[in-house]
Amino acid sequence: MGNRDDEYYERDNRRSSQRSSRDDRYRDDRRRDYYEDDYDYDDRPVRRRSSESYERSATASRGGSRSGAGSRSGSRPSGSRPSGSRQGSRSGNGGSRGGKKKKNQTLGIVLVISEILVACVLLFAAYQVFFKVDVTKVGKVNMNEEVINKSINDGVAENQEMKGYTNIALFGVDSREGELTKKTRTDTIIIASINNSNGDVKLCSVYRDTYLNLSNDEYTKCNAAYAEGGPEQAISMLNMNLDMDIEDFITIGFRGLTDVVDALGGVPIEVTDAEISHLNNYQATMAQELKLNYTPVQSAGLQTLNGLQATAYCRIRYTAGDDFKRAERQRTVLMACLEKAKGMSYSQLETVANKAFGETYTSLDLEEILALLKNIANYEVVDNNGFPEESMRATGTIGKKGSCVVAVDLESNVKWLHQFLFEDSEYTVSEDVKKYSDKIKSDTSSYLN
Repeated sequence: MGNRDDEYYERDNRRSSQRSSRDDRYRDDRRRDYYEDDYDYDDRPVRRRSSESYERSATASRGGSRSGAGSRSGSRPSGSRPSGSRQGSRSGNGGSRGGKKKKNQTLGIVLVISEILVACVLLFAAYQVFFKVDVTKVGKVNMNEEVINKSINDGVAENQEMKGYTNIALFGVDSREGELTKKTRTDTIIIASINNSNGDVKLCSVYRDTYLNLSNDEYTKCNAAYAEGGPEQAISMLNMNLDMDIEDFITIGFRGLTDVVDALGGVPIEVTDAEISHLNNYQATMAQELKLNYTPVQSAGLQTLNGLQATAYCRIRYTAGDDFKRAERQRTVLMACLEKAKGMSYSQLETVANKAFGETYTSLDLEEILALLKNIANYEVVDNNGFPEESMRATGTIGKKGSCVVAVDLESNVKWLHQFLFEDSEYTVSEDVKKYSDKIKSDTSSYLN
């Protein structure tokens, strides 16, 4: 897959050694292999400042970078480099008179120009991270509607059985706090389908290792879609492979889920003996990463798990059932959160929503989320399952793609999904899904038992 950041840094290596040394701290962080199952996070080096004036200048530059990241002007941030650099030079040269004064002014020019260049680097990096995705405020994302609309089949858009439902993609990412965009794996992919007439909710996990079209005719594990192209590509992948009409999403990381569960006062979960050691091991790892304390789970049985414990529970995949069971645990925690929220007042829910909004990455704005929460007492999870359906899936090592979950017949699985979510027993899949189904069979059949 292409990596625009790596291409940029290769060009940047040809510039001055001073800038190159400052930018190294970004390069290593962005080349992390996000396909590894579990990795440790390294702290980013602390930036050193040479003087008090340098510190003030750096603060101003970072402020400019933040405002640039939220802009949707249509021009590349890197285009502002020449004018910004020239302006810094003119202001410095205009005040240089006398020997010592001139020397001090020259030093000031160097520092100012250096900070402007660093700010440009940060702006460019921000552009790459939010490519075609505009962050207008914390947590809120404006997606490219044209990209999403193209991923929805015309027949799906006109399907009468689906018109009475709101479908939202829920993504859980294995990431440190703040990294909720691209270049991070989606450990959790859940379609939440809400029946608008009665509030019934159905949850369907799409197993992260499912072999699908990533929406660009590249076939591999479906969790790579988010890593390559963020929520837009992940949503497009779901729409194209499953004949869905998803337009909205919510992404949350470890820290966000931990804080949401804590804000709800914990959730009741039945823990088995086989799960305890793994739950506590994941807790210990996350506590170090998130700089939190943790309380080990001591015994099996129904108990209230706090945020860190519930998040660790969602990660367990080393017991019977492997990743299929992990996806079930994720749905279990989600349903427990919903039930706990139903017993809270609106003012309490507003507090939870405000807390969570800053730790999520979503196409919904806070007002829309609060509007959904007003009706939370009417919502009830009536069923949950996983895709591909158990009787129509297989697992195998698909060449260099590694261990994958395979829809033995994608067409049949999509028919099942529409029956499960929308009670549409007569659904006819699109020609595109038939094409993807044939391709998956061709790619995988020789690797399956």
